[in-house]
Amino acid sequence: MDPLLESNDTFALKVFRVLGEDISRNVFFSPSSMFSSLAMILMGANGTTARQISQVLSLDKCSSNGGGDVHQGFQSLLTEVNKTNTRHMLKTANGVFVEDSFDILESFKDSCRKLYKAEIENLDFKGAPEQSRQHINTWVAKKTKDVIRDLLSPVTVNSNTQLVLANAIYFKGNWEKPFNKEDTREMPFKISKNEKKPVQMMFKKSTFKMYYVKEISTTILLLPHIGNGLNMGIMLPDEYVELRMVENQITYKKLIEWTRLVKMEEEEVEVFLPRFKLEGNYDMKEVLCKLGMTDAFEEGRADLSGISSKQGLFLSNVVHKCFVEVNEEGTEAAAPIGIVTMESPLSPRCLLADHPFFFLIQDDKSEVILFLGRFSSP
Repeated sequence: MDPLLESNDTFALKVFRVLGEDISRNVFFSPSSMFSSLAMILMGANGTTARQISQVLSLDKCSSNGGGDVHQGFQSLLTEVNKTNTRHMLKTANGVFVEDSFDILESFKDSCRKLYKAEIENLDFKGAPEQSRQHINTWVAKKTKDVIRDLLSPVTVNSNTQLVLANAIYFKGNWEKPFNKEDTREMPFKISKNEKKPVQMMFKKSTFKMYYVKEISTTILLLPHIGNGLNMGIMLPDEYVELRMVENQITYKKLIEWTRLVKMEEEEVEVFLPRFKLEGNYDMKEVLCKLGMTDAFEEGRADLSGISSKQGLFLSNVVHKCFVEVNEEGTEAAAPIGIVTMESPLSPRCLLADHPFFFLIQDDKSEVILFLGRFSSP
């Protein structure tokens, strides 16, 4: 297994468990986007700060000191994932914005641009925090075709802000086998045993790759986008199996094993999938601190001497925002959708996504997890 791929996907599951502590909450984010930005900061970190970032990113099987193999490997991965494809659109934005009084080392700037396709800017956070915030929001909106707006809320930036790390990602792709709008109808979505909400349920009968994982009583279905580059993976437990139990059983090695098994099985399936929109908007500071990355956010403890020669630089915020829309034509923005299972001996298997499910979008070739989420409630 590729050590960098394992680090990225292990990091994805660690972040998901923190963001998804409230089982009733919808979750949606791009672990690969977060990972690349934090790895970029790792290039400028030293000492305990670097060790903590490496630990959070699960880089124990890669170079533990933020060495070139990690960053060169991620450059290759980003190049593969972001390669031009006329059949779908994938847009990412990585930026590091630093207070004017801190001079950024040219070596750090060059590495960020070369290895992570990132932009670095100095802004006057002390003298003009609101204008700086608006500048970052405009930058992200431009990078994501105006889909990601207002990345930073008014409370995110103030005159004490030192460094803002911002990342956003946008994906739009059509289904290889689109749903017919005429088949969409209102159906109940079972949030819990005692609560239901109406959803617009799409329908498609066709052959799909599907696999039933007995150990977690869950069906996995792959919905391919045109071009065979990106798949939406849906993990839906049997109706009376707690989604939390399934999520707790997922590890990197198991997830890779299950998704590879799915690719070997294909059968006729009746798929019922809700049409929905989700937006994930997270201040990641608390999440990363829970995972052990604390020093980078503390003045006097952060060692970001690889970014600036001046002392006192620390990370103020890590902000992440994603948007996804799933409809009959395909997936727009940054995430996948879910589904569930039923069986009939006289008809094709039926996957009815009418209760909470876990989902991901994965690059078929590299197997990197681009987007990860949970749909718990309309």
